[in-house]
Amino acid sequence: QVQLVESGGGLVQAGGSLRLSCAASGRTFSWYFMGWFRQAPGKEREFVAAITWISGSTYYAESVKGRFTISRDNAKNTVYLQMSRLKPEDTAVYYCAVNRYYSGRSYYGLDNKYDSWGRGTQVTVSS
Repeated sequence: QVQLVESGGGLVQAGGSLRLSCAASGRTFSWYFMGWFRQAPGKEREFVAAITWISGSTYYAESVKGRFTISRDNAKNTVYLQMSRLKPEDTAVYYCAVNRYYSGRSYYGLDNKYDSWGRGTQVTVSS
C-alpha cells in the first residue's frame, strides 16, 4: 500500500515562491517516477514535473520549465517541488503521484500511468 501526503501549499503573491513536499510511504525501491500534477478550477488535470526515483532524472511541462524544480530525498522518501516566479495561472490544487509500473520516458507525463495519488494541496497565486 502506497500513501502520499502533500504539504506546503498556500497563498502567495505573483513573483513569489513556495515549496511543496510529498511524503511517501511504502516500498519505494522499485518505483519508477514520482510526479506532480495540478488541476485548476474548470480545467483538466495537467502534468507539471516528474523525477525518476532511482537516477533522479527530471522532466517538466513547458509552462513551468525554468521556474519549478523537482527533487527527491530518497532517505526521507520525500519529493519536493520548488516553485519560483509564480504566476496567477499557476493557481491550482497540486497532487503528487507515483508510477510504479511504467518505466519508459514516454510515460512520465501521463496521469493514467500513475497508480497512487495524494489528496492534493491548494496553491493560490494572487496578482
